[in-house]
Order: sequence, then C-alpha cells, then structure tokens
Amino acid sequence: MLKKICNWLLYSRMGWTKDITVDHPDKYIICLAPHTSNWDFFIGELFSMSEDLKANFLMKKEWFVGPLKPLLKSMGGIPVWRSKKTRMTDQLAEMAIQSQSFHLCVTPEGTRSYNTEWKRGFYYIALKAKIPIMLYGVDYKKKKIQCTKSIIPSGDIENEMNEIKLYFKDFQGKHPKKFTIGDVHS
Repeated sequence: MLKKICNWLLYSRMGWTKDITVDHPDKYIICLAPHTSNWDFFIGELFSMSEDLKANFLMKKEWFVGPLKPLLKSMGGIPVWRSKKTRMTDQLAEMAIQSQSFHLCVTPEGTRSYNTEWKRGFYYIALKAKIPIMLYGVDYKKKKIQCTKSIIPSGDIENEMNEIKLYFKDFQGKHPKKFTIGDVHS
C-alpha cells in the first residue's frame, strides 16, 4: 500500500520519471548528486519506497535528536560526527564485507552548499569492500532520477573521481547555483 502511494505521489502527482539501466547487485554504494536542498531527501525516500530500494544513508548527527532520532534510524540513517576523525569508512567497508546485502547512499558533496571538493569516503568504502558505486543523478529541471552508470573502484582515485564528477555535470539540483563538480579534466 505504501509503495503504491509513494509511486503515485512521485510519478503521477509530482511528475518525476526514472531512467535506471544498471543492474543492482546485492552490495553497492549509491553516489547521489546533486544535493542542494533538503527536498533531495524527500524525493529520495519517495523513490526508494516506490522502487523497493532500501538503502542506509549518512546524515549529520545534529538531525538525530528527539523524535527524529528513532524515525531516521528506522529509515536507515547513520549519524555522522563531522568534527571527529573516526574510522567510519573502515567500519562501513567491514560491514559491507561481512553482510549478505549492503546498500549505502552517500551525497559526495557532503553539504547542500556549493562545494568544489567532494568527499571521497564513499569511494574508499567501495574500494575496500570491492563493491560497485552506482551513480544516481537527481535532475530537478527534467524531474528525472537516473542511474545509467556504475563503476567498481580500482584504486585510481583521481581518474575515477573525475569520471564520477563528469557523470553529474549535466544534472540540475533544486538550487543550481549550489552545485558544482569542481575542477575536472575531460
């Protein structure tokens, strides 16, 4: 029932479409961009519920307070302490290795603000766990959610991060001026 409601709301009522051409194995990381608004979370959750795509997600710890804490955790939220130097990438990679199924969604910009330096933790998790990175773009102008490419990291981080960023170059976030892929080479 919830799936049907989310499907109707996202696709029929709000007018979004999807273009998903990549197979999803039992273990993967979703690299989701652009991330320029809190609406991205809402759209992502509607999409996830519509498509039976359950994935954990990283979110700054400040959101995990009061009644939001159990709600976000039940939805798959993992709090991130950005001020602490933790071994979260190692812990998540180990969790991926040990699990039968592992799905983690990460926004590489790490913020909803303009940021030329994308976070690389998602890349290192996938590299250590030997799992693919699914590239999911959310385009507000076209009202389209797209995943037409995935990569399995080889360790050539500079070239592969460049490839990842180039995938997202034509996607328009809710607030386009807050999104950049930074310096890349073609």
